[in-house]
This record gives sequence, C-alpha cells and structure tokens, in this order.
Amino acid sequence: METALLSRKDQIDQTATALFRTRGFAATSMRELASALGMEAGSIYSHIRSKEELLHRICFRLADEFFAGFDEATADDALPAAPRLRRAVESHVRVLTTDSAASAVFLHEWRHLSEPARTEFLALREQYEAGFRKLIAQGAAAGELYAPDPAFAALTLLASLNWLPNWYRPGGSLSTADIAHRLANQLLFGLEVRGN
Repeated sequence: METALLSRKDQIDQTATALFRTRGFAATSMRELASALGMEAGSIYSHIRSKEELLHRICFRLADEFFAGFDEATADDALPAAPRLRRAVESHVRVLTTDSAASAVFLHEWRHLSEPARTEFLALREQYEAGFRKLIAQGAAAGELYAPDPAFAALTLLASLNWLPNWYRPGGSLSTADIAHRLANQLLFGLEVRGN
C-alpha cells in the first residue's frame, strides 16, 4: 500500500514539476494538475496538502542534491582549490541536467515559497554560494586562480551555470559529462589566448 502511495507521490511530483516549468507556479492550478494526472480535482488532496507543498519539495530536494554534490566534490582537502572547484562545477552541472525541469523550477519558481520556507531557501542559497566563494578565494590566495574579487567570480560562475536548464536538452549530441567538462574548461580557463 505504501509503495503504491509513494509511486503516486512521485507521479504527482513529476507532473507538477513539468507544469510549473512550462506554465509557472502561479499559473498552474490544482485542477490542471489533477487533470494531467487523470484524477478528480478533490482526490489530489488525499496525496498532498497544497500546491506550495509540491514547490517546497522540489526546491528543497534540489538544494539537498546541490549540497551533497558540492560536499563530495570538495571533500578531499589534500587537493588544491582549482581541481576541487572544477569538480564542484561538474557536480553542479550534473544536478542541473539530471532533472532539467526540476532545476528550472528550483531556479525560477522559488520566489513563490511563503515564509518561513522562503527565508530558509535563501539562506541555503547563500550558504551554497559561500562554498564557491571560499574555494575561489583559496585558489586565488594559492596563486592557482586569478580572482581579484572571489564574490564576483562566484556569482558569475553560478549565473553562467544556472542558464543551463534553458538550453540543455536530454539526448543531445553532448553527454552530461561532456557538457560538464566543457563548461568547467570554459569557465575556468576563459576565452582569451594568453601569451607564452
């Protein structure tokens, strides 16, 4: 019985994620969600309390995945900062591309979270960005990275990465690993040809 409920919960989450991505959270009604699931509008409430509960689950599940990936990527303190930053970038790309619809919702629809979830979400985002700032500052201090302003560098890096759900299409000519590798190279090495 519980397995069937979990399966239905997953269906609801996936359908809500797709609708939130295409229509936006505010424009998606519970009636539309129920219809897309082939359910009566009233029966959906036996599985969830509200539309915002779905948004909360999506946003905080993705936040957990970003943190888990970052922690794993940067755990080896024996490695210099630059390779750990590369691993963190690649991990970020993997999370974004594993479920690009959920990633798009995470990046754009979090604004519809109500308090106290909104403040908690923003605190998590700040904490995550701080991890990138710290890595970049360490790399700059060690002479591995050119970053006169680690905060600006971290924001630029994450803004570039977070555009990915807008153009990434599963099944394209590049694998997720290829995209992660190319983005890491592009963002860490830049475009300018440097003299010998």
